Amino acid sequence: MSGHRKNNWRHVQLGSLAEFRNGVNFSKENFGRGIKVIGVSDFQSNVRAKFDQLDEINPEGVVRNEHLLRNGDILFVRSNGNRDLIGRSMYVDGVPGEVTHSAFSIRLRFTSPECDPRFYSYLFRSQLIRKALSLYGGGTNISNLNQDILGRLQVPVPPLATQRHIAEILAAYDDLIENNNKRIRILEQMAQMLYREWFVNFRFPGHEKAKLVESERGLIPEHYKIGSLGDLAALRSGFPFKSSTFVEHGSYGIVTIRNVQDGLFSPDCQSKLSTAPENFPDYCVLKQGDVLMSLTGNIGRACLVYGRNLLLNQRVAKVIPKRASDLWYVYFLLRMPETQNRLERISTGVAQQNLSPIRAMEESIVIPELAHREHFDTLVSPLVMGMVNLFSVNTLLRNMRDLLLPKLISGEISVEDVQIEVAAQVV
Repeated sequence: MSGHRKNNWRHVQLGSLAEFRNGVNFSKENFGRGIKVIGVSDFQSNVRAKFDQLDEINPEGVVRNEHLLRNGDILFVRSNGNRDLIGRSMYVDGVPGEVTHSAFSIRLRFTSPECDPRFYSYLFRSQLIRKALSLYGGGTNISNLNQDILGRLQVPVPPLATQRHIAEILAAYDDLIENNNKRIRILEQMAQMLYREWFVNFRFPGHEKAKLVESERGLIPEHYKIGSLGDLAALRSGFPFKSSTFVEHGSYGIVTIRNVQDGLFSPDCQSKLSTAPENFPDYCVLKQGDVLMSLTGNIGRACLVYGRNLLLNQRVAKVIPKRASDLWYVYFLLRMPETQNRLERISTGVAQQNLSPIRAMEESIVIPELAHREHFDTLVSPLVMGMVNLFSVNTLLRNMRDLLLPKLISGEISVEDVQIEVAAQVV
C-alpha cells in the first residue's frame, strides 16, 4: 500500500501480523437451530457485525471450535456474484455466544500484540486498501479474494497508542451514527404502529362510534371504500439511461434498485453523470423525502430518499401522490408486509421478478375517508421528516469519518490535532 506518507511508521505484510481462516461450508439441509452464521448478505454497509437477525445452522459435522468468531475478529467478503462486495470488511465485537461465518468470507485474527483490531477494521474499509486490492483484480474491482492476497498486503504499523487514538476518533462517529439509527427505528416504529392501529385494526379516534360494513376486503368502516392504489398515487418509472454516458466522477448519482432497500435508502451511487440528459423528466430529479419503490428483484421495497444530486433510473418507481397529504399514507401502506406480499404475487418473471407500475396501481386497497388520511398526515409528517433529517446527518457523519481516515493513516493530520468530541458538532 503506497501513497503520501508523512510519518515514519513501518509497513509490513499483513500476514506477519495475523492469521486467516475461510468460513464453513454448509447446505440448505444444515439450516435449523444451533449456531448463528454470518453470510455475505449480512455485510451490507455495516462497520460492525449485527447479530440479531442472523440465520442459524445445525453445527453437527460442519462447525468446529476454530470456526467460531471472537471479539476483535475482522471478516472479509471472499467471493460473490457482485464484484463490488468482494473485499468488503466488517468488525466483530460483542459476540453473543457461538457465531460462525460462511465459506464465502475470510476471518482475520491478529496474532501480533502490536495491533489494535479496531484501528485495522477502519483501515481495511478505506479507499487505500480498496485501491491495493484492485491491483490484484486487474481493474477497479477484484474478482476473488483469498488468504494469500490478504497476507501480502502492505499495511502500516503505527505505535499502539496511536492506533487506539485513531480508532477512538473514528468510533465516535460510528457511535453517533448508531444512536441516530436507533432514533430512526423508534420514529418509524411509532409511525407504523399508528398506521396499523388506525387503518388495519380500525382503532382510529372515534372508532367506538364507527359502523363496520361488509366489503370484498372484509369488514371496513362505513365511510371507507375499496379502490385501487392508483386512486391515491401514480408510480412513475425512472429514466432509461445509457451506460455509455456514465462517468467515473460525475456531479449526479444514478439511483438504481441497488439503492432501494426495505425501508432504507443508500445515497451511494455506483454510476454517475456530469449533466442530466436532454428532455429529462422533472420527476426523475429526486429530492429529500421522495418515496421510491423497487420494480425488479425484491419487489415492492419502499424507502425514503435523502441526499443531493440524485437521478432516478428505470426499474425503480417514484411514488407521486395525487394529493400531497396522501404521501405518507401510501408510504406506510407500501411498507406493510401484507402489501409487499400482494405485489410479489402479481409480479412476473422466473429468473428475476418484475412488477409493472400500471398493474401495481390497479391493486385493490382500502381507502380511508379523507379526514382520517389528513389527520394521519398531520401526526406522521414530523416523524418522517425527522427520519429523513437523521438519515442526512448520518451521511454527513460517514463522509466526515471517511475523509478523516486516510488523512490520519497517512499522517497528513496528526492524531494529536483531532479531538474526539468534534464529531458531536454536526448533530
